[in-house]
Amino acid sequence: MRSNLKKLSFLLFGLVLMLAACGSSGSNSSDSKEKEKNNASESNADDKTYKIGITQIVEHPSLNAATDGFKKAIEDSGLKVDYDPQIAQGDNSLNTTIANNLVSANVDLIFANSTPSAQAAATATSDIPIVFTSVTDAVGAQLIDSMEKPGKNVTGTIDLHPDTISKTVAFLKELGAKKVGMVYNAGEQNSVAQVKEVKKVMGEQGLTVVEASAATSAEVKQAAESLIGKADAFYIITDNTVVSALESVIDVANANKLPLVVGELDSVARGGLAAYGFEYYDIGYEAGQMAVKILKGEAKPADIPAQYPQKLKLVINKKVADDLGIEIKDSWGAELLEK
Repeated sequence: MRSNLKKLSFLLFGLVLMLAACGSSGSNSSDSKEKEKNNASESNADDKTYKIGITQIVEHPSLNAATDGFKKAIEDSGLKVDYDPQIAQGDNSLNTTIANNLVSANVDLIFANSTPSAQAAATATSDIPIVFTSVTDAVGAQLIDSMEKPGKNVTGTIDLHPDTISKTVAFLKELGAKKVGMVYNAGEQNSVAQVKEVKKVMGEQGLTVVEASAATSAEVKQAAESLIGKADAFYIITDNTVVSALESVIDVANANKLPLVVGELDSVARGGLAAYGFEYYDIGYEAGQMAVKILKGEAKPADIPAQYPQKLKLVINKKVADDLGIEIKDSWGAELLEK
């Protein structure tokens, strides 16, 4: 009897050990499967091809350079991206349609290049992340709550350095200008904000603004011509409508021997006399870096401060200066463009 009880005890003990082993093995197997699943998920995230919609109000060298910089930042990050680039050609109705189309396409992120493009995108969606560039007054355009804390699904890079206008007005004064002609599109919020600030700064420095509005690129030359006899210099800000037809203003300025100071370095290369500016490629690249953080899940647009241009310099077109008989002073510290 005792012998049988011992055998039974050994059998039960062995059975318990076997069950424990099986349980342990099942648990390890489950953990292993979970790890494999997580690893596969991480691998899939790394291999994902993101879709970025690009909306740009019009084509001109500065905006195009910003888009190139944005794409380069994405490329440098190693992310795989398919782009859906769309240009509104200055048509506000088409601009709105483009924004709605990108939202319908359920892109992972929208890159909005210009104030009108960013505004249309922000109106079209409050969910899809939007990164802008080439926007002058993002707070005034109601794209963000503040530079430090955007607070929405939108952030990006500004195309107006805080010192640009004051330095430009001081430069115009050094040139001897007293009445400065400005052609801009009164329908562009960024332009209205700039002109308001220019008037304020010029008033403080004893200069006067003489303005003319152009709603389309076709109206730019006539608007510039309307200022002849009223202005002794031109100042063209970063207005997309006017910059897209800048050659019209250049022709008028050259024909009348008037200095043409511009708001972006690309416009100096096109025939403007000078600009206190920055490379649009750089602010596009910085916007691209923001997009990378968002796509990787490292930050949300609301938590990424909007950013001003980081590098500002005075560039003078030496040929234009020579044609106008302007002596370039060493004290200006200008970078000369030999073109």
